[in-house]
Amino acid sequence: MLIEVKIGALIMDPNSNTPIVVLKGVETENILPIWVGAFEANAIALEIEKIVPQRPMTHDLIRNLILETGFQISKVIITDLLDNTFYAQIELTDENQKVLLLDSRPSDAIALALRSDCPIFVEEKVFEISNSSTLSDPEIEIGSEEEVKTEDWPDLIG
Repeated sequence: MLIEVKIGALIMDPNSNTPIVVLKGVETENILPIWVGAFEANAIALEIEKIVPQRPMTHDLIRNLILETGFQISKVIITDLLDNTFYAQIELTDENQKVLLLDSRPSDAIALALRSDCPIFVEEKVFEISNSSTLSDPEIEIGSEEEVKTEDWPDLIG
């Protein structure tokens, strides 16, 4: 079963100094922290903050390429968690509603979803695996529904 999520926070892990994208269930209390690279976190933060770079960034280029080839980005799905590595797919549809699935890193899929204004989903089993592993951090706090924290690493933006 797919559970729709949104970005609840974008924070820095104080132990590893690595950015974390925290996904929160839209209609559930599910929380999923995903550790991401600095460049991917920057791409996500730029879109959250609606900062438009002078030239298209990689995720903008990918979105433009997909749209120019006649596809729409219908959704992204965090599909699995194996050996502490998350997996995702980007679902594309053409004008005939034919579906094409692309393998992706979750951070890239999330950055693309934000630029395409498409929903983000997580397979229910990913929450179950994450909750039973050491990836879950009870110290992660999610702000209000409208708040996405990026102030912990403003030096990456720009």
